[in-house]
Amino acid sequence: MIYYSIIVLASVLLDQLIKFWVVSNIKLHQTVFDNQILSLTHIRNSGAAWSILEGKIWFFTIVTIIALIILPYLLYKYHEKSKWMTIGLSLIIGGTLGNFIDRIRLGYVVDMFQVEFFNFPIFNFADVSLVIGVLCIFIYILFFEEEIDLK
Repeated sequence: MIYYSIIVLASVLLDQLIKFWVVSNIKLHQTVFDNQILSLTHIRNSGAAWSILEGKIWFFTIVTIIALIILPYLLYKYHEKSKWMTIGLSLIIGGTLGNFIDRIRLGYVVDMFQVEFFNFPIFNFADVSLVIGVLCIFIYILFFEEEIDLK
């Protein structure tokens, strides 16, 4: 379980360090390192992806607290069964905590990564952790688990 705790901690720390650097070095709505693939643009997002449910901090707080009760339970349950599942859950917990820290501390999430070659919402490292975590769980479900038991 220490290995998975390190993944959670590393994900949260890296997310918060990147956000701290962006807030300290890039003005709000400013874009830097602008190229044809990826740019850094400092924005504030008080909603979820694509600013869904913007300003509904209470909703995100409730959902996050529920997730932070269920996800560690699943991590403990699967910690000896599957590396794909446990690494995925660890990344999801880390990403969830990274964005939750922002919402509680600031009332919004700091986002910065902007994909330039197609229209996509600006995101942060916590979001990357969440997506990679979900992909790991999908790989586990598709290729390694015959029957899913979430009891």
